[in-house]
Amino acid sequence: MSKENLLEIVNLKKYFQVGKNATLKAVDDVTFNIKKGETLGLVGESGCGKTTCGRTILGIYPATGGHVYFNGQDVHQMNREEKLKFKKNAQIIFQDPYASLDPRMTIGEIIGEGMDVHLNLSNKERQERISDLLSKVGLNAEHGSRFPHELSGGQRQRIGIARALAVEPQFIMCDEPISALDVSIQAQIVNLLIKLQREMGLTYLFISHDLSMVKHISDRVGVMYLGSMAELASNELLYRNPLHPYTKALISAIPIADPSTEETRKRIKLEGEVPSPINPPDGCKFVKRCAHAKDICHKMTPQLKEVEKDHFVACHLY
Repeated sequence: MSKENLLEIVNLKKYFQVGKNATLKAVDDVTFNIKKGETLGLVGESGCGKTTCGRTILGIYPATGGHVYFNGQDVHQMNREEKLKFKKNAQIIFQDPYASLDPRMTIGEIIGEGMDVHLNLSNKERQERISDLLSKVGLNAEHGSRFPHELSGGQRQRIGIARALAVEPQFIMCDEPISALDVSIQAQIVNLLIKLQREMGLTYLFISHDLSMVKHISDRVGVMYLGSMAELASNELLYRNPLHPYTKALISAIPIADPSTEETRKRIKLEGEVPSPINPPDGCKFVKRCAHAKDICHKMTPQLKEVEKDHFVACHLY
């Protein structure tokens, strides 16, 4: 494992048994890495396996196959003590700021809960840390005595961020952290995450279906389709020169603020339905929606390969 990689995901699989004879391949042979201090954006349509991939990386779901290495250690082979240390170093910000906070606990109790498990602090140190974290995420110390129902959606998501930061993690999985928020609040939360990353040297996996926001926050971007990685490249390279037909269609759908440009540009519309992950097509999973499909696409699954420096694509066209 490279010294600069914090996380290395190798041939990761997560399958769910559906009924007696059916298997849902939510994550199917996914490989990528996340460097220390960077943000990797993970995008794709709903149901493509983004969140399942993230939760399997964190060990919330046991992996069906493959490996997840964190600082060189296999997450799914850790003993109890190593797993506790990993949980301290790898935190999550949930999608829904309403459902992810316990309504019976005060904000101070929610933020302090992780500290009680992972940090050996006195009551005074604990209280000072909670106040400091509230300040870091743009709230006041007095918010610590309130309950979640007294706060707005944006404030609750700030609490979710403070809770993730409470145990001094190295890595945070941001699971669509802005999708449940008003558009006016989304940019504030993303800018807060960028600011905290710079100040604290954090590493993010940022999962979203909002490609414009992913472009704003990410260093590199991975595009998932039906449980597999279709394309992986630097932010600048992916948006300037997308290679996979699916990535091209996604990027063509991003609205542009200039009305004259928006009117004249051509959007790529995908035909057909997304296949079922229980019964995906043979060969390339995108074959039934691809305008460029060839005979080989129906027979052989394309492997993710580097077609130019740091630009990986799983497509028979390349």
